[in-house]
Amino acid sequence: MAETPDPQDKPPFWKRHLFWGMPLAGVAGAFIAGIVFWGGFNTAMEATNTKEFCVSCHEMRDFVYEEYKGTIHHVNRSGVGAACSDCHVPKDWTHKVIRKIKASRELYGKVMGTINTEEKFEAKRLHLAMNEWERMKANDSRECRNCHHFDSMLPEFQKPRARQQHLNAMEAGQTCIDCHKGIAHSDLRDRADEDYLEELEAPNPDFIREIPAEYLASLEKITAQEAEVAAAKKADEKAQRETMMAQIAEAVDAARADERAKIEADGTQAATSEGGETDTAAASGGGGTDVAPGVDWANVAATDLTLFYPGQASFEWVQNGKQHGGARPLTKGGDKCTTCHAAELETIGDKLVQGAETEIEPTPIPGKRGFINATLQATHDADTVYFRMSWPDAGHNPAPFVDGGKMDPDNQIKVAMMIAGTGIEMGEQVGCWASCHADNTYMPFDPGAEAIAANGDVAGRLEATETITKYLSESRSDIEIRGRGGKPQGGWDLLKPAEEIAAYLEGGTFLDLLRVYADGSSSNGYLLERRVQNEGEMAASAVLEAGQWTVTFSRPLAGGAGDVPLEPGQTYTVGFAIHDDFAAARFHHVTLDTSMALDNAEAQINVVQQ
Repeated sequence: MAETPDPQDKPPFWKRHLFWGMPLAGVAGAFIAGIVFWGGFNTAMEATNTKEFCVSCHEMRDFVYEEYKGTIHHVNRSGVGAACSDCHVPKDWTHKVIRKIKASRELYGKVMGTINTEEKFEAKRLHLAMNEWERMKANDSRECRNCHHFDSMLPEFQKPRARQQHLNAMEAGQTCIDCHKGIAHSDLRDRADEDYLEELEAPNPDFIREIPAEYLASLEKITAQEAEVAAAKKADEKAQRETMMAQIAEAVDAARADERAKIEADGTQAATSEGGETDTAAASGGGGTDVAPGVDWANVAATDLTLFYPGQASFEWVQNGKQHGGARPLTKGGDKCTTCHAAELETIGDKLVQGAETEIEPTPIPGKRGFINATLQATHDADTVYFRMSWPDAGHNPAPFVDGGKMDPDNQIKVAMMIAGTGIEMGEQVGCWASCHADNTYMPFDPGAEAIAANGDVAGRLEATETITKYLSESRSDIEIRGRGGKPQGGWDLLKPAEEIAAYLEGGTFLDLLRVYADGSSSNGYLLERRVQNEGEMAASAVLEAGQWTVTFSRPLAGGAGDVPLEPGQTYTVGFAIHDDFAAARFHHVTLDTSMALDNAEAQINVVQQ
């Protein structure tokens, strides 16, 4: 007879019952061990994500962390900072583990001492930066977007350039790292190869996003607000201008009355006639010429122009991605200069004129203003176009690098207007900037008199002795943009054959150039292989009254050789420059690309017939 099992010998509950073939005790033990392991592993993982851990080695503490301190990601008005791991370690588990595994190579570098000195670190810095650029480009700047996302952006709180570029990024497929290199550490973009950068920063169709409705609503809101502010400002400036012109007219009438009284007292009719003509000349401008007979300027609308100080920012500079962050939108995206900079010209001018950017302005003139707010009136009749520009005088601030402080002692001011012809590289985008090269006078690669003299054939054709005037790229066989291998930017000495240049002129590929001088004299010419004065028909006057300059000039609509004919139905890209305070060469103030047309309200400058 079999024995009945003793209940005391029965296995415990957690040993009798199985879970997936394992006793419950084993399962519970494995579960607890897993929690302990996971907790320990995760604790260790997070411990290596802290800023304190990252800067615990001197390579990070002494070289990288010092650059990070004080940046917008370290301290800011909101008190929300970003630690090392926020930018360099993914948040999601899978990518975080992959990143940690790859980071083990950094331990190898630490052990081997590959970056343990500042010299070694600088030698490897570009390589390290490129690794991060490529990682962020591949993942659509995932770590950036953990905090910054297009869906959360409100353009009404962004600068005009930023809101435009973010809009472009969504439409074209750009990502954060394309533009935002060097925001927490030294920007090494200027040390990277240009071809590499072009490939790295090219738009990715996979990154194209639908523009959020909130973004568009905010953009519409700020656009309306800015238009309202601009209209109010324009009305205020118009009222001030009308008051000033009335004061000037009153002063002129008083002066004429005094002069007539003196003449009448003298009793000489001949003197009366002569004195009247002289006074009229002083009031209306140079030489006594009536530049705009029959024009009622009171009924000609004014266009506000902001002319800013450009320093040494050349046509090559704006196309060089290492020097100019907007090079890609300009050269690849077809943006105009005004696309990004229209609303910030005053800020740019003030920054450059003070020498804040030594690369662009190594020789600042103390006291020189950064911008000039001018007004332009334009009208035409059946045969002639008329322009009148006014702006406030600013006194004299001597140039410290010129004897006597005046670069052009004979001309307190000069005014230039350029009208772009056809076939000019990026002519509609940059306007007269197409003629400003890095090897012009006072520019960084100005060849100097000795180099010019050594190239006698080219110098003879350019009629150049000491300096090179502005020119168009079309007149050269090559233009060095990037400055690779230490080459000077520009191409002053790479002049094309005379017959090719003549063909460009015949085909209308040139910049029509009108200039007015302080004494009211003028010159009509063009820019192609050099600045040419061709004695084209033109009339002008220049007057300084009550602290206000007024320059008036005219030319035939049809023009002549070297003139761009102005015709109804056509829109032209124009540019204006003011050399004030006896300035010469690049020390002027300029406009960006500006549109002009006859009787077309859509153009910035609408030349209305009277």
